[in-house]
Amino acid sequence: MTHVAVLMGGLSAERPVSLKSGAACAAALERSGYRVSRIDVSRDLPERLKEVAPDVAFNALHGPMGEDGSVQGILEFLEIPYTHSGVLASALAMNKDRAKAVLERAGVPLAAHVVCSRFEAAERHVMEPPYVVKPVAEGSSFGVTIVPAGANAPPRDLGATDWPYGDVVMAERYVPGRELTCGAFGDTVWDVIDIEPVSETFYGFDAKYKPGGSRHILPARLKPNIYQAVQNFTHAAYRALGCRGVARADFRYDPEKDDLVCLEVNTQPGMTETSLVPEMAAHAGLGFDALVAALVEDASCRR
Repeated sequence: MTHVAVLMGGLSAERPVSLKSGAACAAALERSGYRVSRIDVSRDLPERLKEVAPDVAFNALHGPMGEDGSVQGILEFLEIPYTHSGVLASALAMNKDRAKAVLERAGVPLAAHVVCSRFEAAERHVMEPPYVVKPVAEGSSFGVTIVPAGANAPPRDLGATDWPYGDVVMAERYVPGRELTCGAFGDTVWDVIDIEPVSETFYGFDAKYKPGGSRHILPARLKPNIYQAVQNFTHAAYRALGCRGVARADFRYDPEKDDLVCLEVNTQPGMTETSLVPEMAAHAGLGFDALVAALVEDASCRR
């Protein structure tokens, strides 16, 4: 019987989301007949892994440390096969600036953007509004601010002493319209979801994780050429960054201007039974338990 250590929790702001992903995946693996150890990840992770001695590590962590290559490096050093992307792909995708450089070379469409200090972005408009300011290495929309057209001043909270998301931010041209997402697992690209936030102007934390926070239209109602473009660019981004296991690419699409841009690639997407990637997989005929088991069977080192 394969022994799987499910890594969850962690030290990032996304800890609560990771605990939900980890609990759902651990339960799925037990239903599929795997021996499961749940590990709430802290700085003693190497010692815990040596004690548990799993055959495979299922990475259900989100955000810095768990998604940026750090935990992947620990698993490589300990020679424990693991799920999802490896060290390099994880580090690249987590850093929005470095990821965009790779995606641009792969022909994936991007919005105009600049990287700067958060203090600079708090003092002056670093690009013409409307634009979006986001931490360069966070997930789940933490620290994201939309600066509307005609705004007199930049977001002053970026200069706050208790700002928890690092000193480097990205300002990115705001693209109005629709929030689209598409998942990939190896050479398989799933159908596109059109995300409609219910009470927010963009797909923020509450829209992502609160019940009823958004509506998911699957498959998205798009012109065939745009639908195919989202799938093609998802596959191109996955391959360019060197992703493994499941990953998800997020897009904005302005129907009035036919303007499609890729926002980012998520190498550790949410893995509850109602998360976007499991929803896409289920639509393609791969149920949640089968998806989680397939990720374990795909696990390896040197990813």
